[in-house]
Amino acid sequence: MSRATGFSGDAGLHMTRQTTFDMRTSGQGLYEFTRDVSTWAKGTGLLTLFVQHTSCSLLIQENADPEVQVDLTNFFKRLVPPTTHPDMAYLTHTYEGPDDMPAHIKSALLPVSLQIPVTDGRLALGTWQGIYLFEHRDAPKVRSVVAHLG
Repeated sequence: MSRATGFSGDAGLHMTRQTTFDMRTSGQGLYEFTRDVSTWAKGTGLLTLFVQHTSCSLLIQENADPEVQVDLTNFFKRLVPPTTHPDMAYLTHTYEGPDDMPAHIKSALLPVSLQIPVTDGRLALGTWQGIYLFEHRDAPKVRSVVAHLG
């Protein structure tokens, strides 16, 4: 899931690390990758995560009850329905499928980058917080999230 880890710095005094997490999705929904990030993020610093796509987003969200992810997915489907829905007839970017332009709108509404403090190799997340890729497209995709710890 992680690739191309790089290190730089002056004898570890100001070390930075960078990698890319590649995730396979199977349609709209939230995909947690907290464990992968936690395993990789060693040291102390500020972790920045950035998704390299325009039709998905990143979220920090509750990871205890899976109904939260279902409800969020359903809410955003209602908020921004597919282009085949009569309320979306004003959209002109429709040639990549009925889920494409709504995915871009959702991505514009939600974060595409996150910052999380890391202290002594531990993410400073709350008890029930997890890191999620929020896929907005229907078809399976491979999504890349760049992680930078500095």
